[in-house]
Amino acid sequence: MCLLQISWDASPEIFRIGSLAVRWYGLFWALSFYFGYEIILRIFKKENVPVKQADSILIYMAIGSIVGARLGHCFFYDFEYYSKNLVEVLYIWQGGLASHGGAIGILIALYYYQKKVSSQSFTWLLDRLVIPVSLAAFFIRMGNLMNSEIYGVDTSLPWGFIFENRGEVVPKHPTQIYEGLAYLVLFITLGWFYIKKRHKLPVGFMTGFFALFMFIARFLVEFIKEPQSAFEEEMLLNMGQILSIPAIIAGIGFMVYAFRSQHRRRNKDAEPRHPQSKG
Repeated sequence: MCLLQISWDASPEIFRIGSLAVRWYGLFWALSFYFGYEIILRIFKKENVPVKQADSILIYMAIGSIVGARLGHCFFYDFEYYSKNLVEVLYIWQGGLASHGGAIGILIALYYYQKKVSSQSFTWLLDRLVIPVSLAAFFIRMGNLMNSEIYGVDTSLPWGFIFENRGEVVPKHPTQIYEGLAYLVLFITLGWFYIKKRHKLPVGFMTGFFALFMFIARFLVEFIKEPQSAFEEEMLLNMGQILSIPAIIAGIGFMVYAFRSQHRRRNKDAEPRHPQSKG
């Protein structure tokens, strides 16, 4: 008898007024944007970046993340259905958001933001934006937990969750918590890098570390997740893992490039300067 196993029947709704329901998932999304804005605002003030640029980045990131996450789900996980029901791509309230699509959407939105609004480089922005994005990833997984979705396979471990709302009768791995805690550790680590080490770390390092840590965690947790779509059941690696591999490679590439660029700059600065000869 495993006394620590948890019967999980939490309601996805916080409260309802008539046909209007306020859901935990929506609250966690809102918290992601609120804390993300507050973090970016403090970073911009600390580094003397115009505060109005922080207001603009919130709009760009909100549109990019939501549109990207929705299109990512429709394209990567259920293309056959949505290709025949295009109008339902707009039905975000029915659920279906993919984090990999959200990441792509954020990158595209940030590119346009940097071109149209920002006075900083694209990589400079990425190095700072990954801090609140890590926290947002934690909040979103907590929203998944409250929705009793994206959980793992059967487990005999004492902290298994029985997701009663989904009709489960045996404990499952609470993979939402596993991922969420990994992202929370990433957020704390990146925050420490920024506060203590940003003047020493090469530009692009934090972006590379973020991608490497986040998507290795995602790749590993996917091994104990139940398939999100039927077509994944016969795959050696599921869609989440396949989409994580390019991000892991990109993370390594960012870090290598960052250190090489820093090394070249130091060598250039160390070169002796010869006085110009006078004719």
